[in-house]
Amino acid sequence: MNIYSRAIKLLVLLLIAQLISACGYSPSSKFSRDILGQKISTSVTISAKDPENSVLIKDAVDSAIVESLQASLVGKNESDTHLALSISNPTYLPIQYDSNGFIVTYRMSVRLKIISYNNGISKNYITHGTYDFSVVPNAVITDKERFDAIKFSASKAINEFISKTSAEGARINKE
Repeated sequence: MNIYSRAIKLLVLLLIAQLISACGYSPSSKFSRDILGQKISTSVTISAKDPENSVLIKDAVDSAIVESLQASLVGKNESDTHLALSISNPTYLPIQYDSNGFIVTYRMSVRLKIISYNNGISKNYITHGTYDFSVVPNAVITDKERFDAIKFSASKAINEFISKTSAEGARINKE
């Protein structure tokens, strides 16, 4: 009986070890890093009409790269991949009104064009991000609300870019 219980325990441990080691799980950030590399540099085309937005986009991009990809931000000369970004004019769309007809919720929409330069090859990506925010009825949108809306919608657009590169990396690893 003692031999059988030891054999069963050993068999259960071996099955658990097999299940854990053979699951094949890889986080999506790993696939993006396979495409983009570990060292990434970024640049944002500054809009003459709205230079503040360009700075916000740069900050959102850099933050998303560090948080989502766990990649390092480096100078252009040291990078595996360089990302050149440009933003279209952000748009505000009213999406909710109160009973008096005043706008109480807006949707900020941002469209990013991202060109990825890696090993002499460039790829173009177009991504979109939206962010819904509330305002006091019959009020003007403050700079803080506008900046926050641009930052959050740009962050969503960057996450869409990361998803696209992750899907490319998964396809490459599957082949």
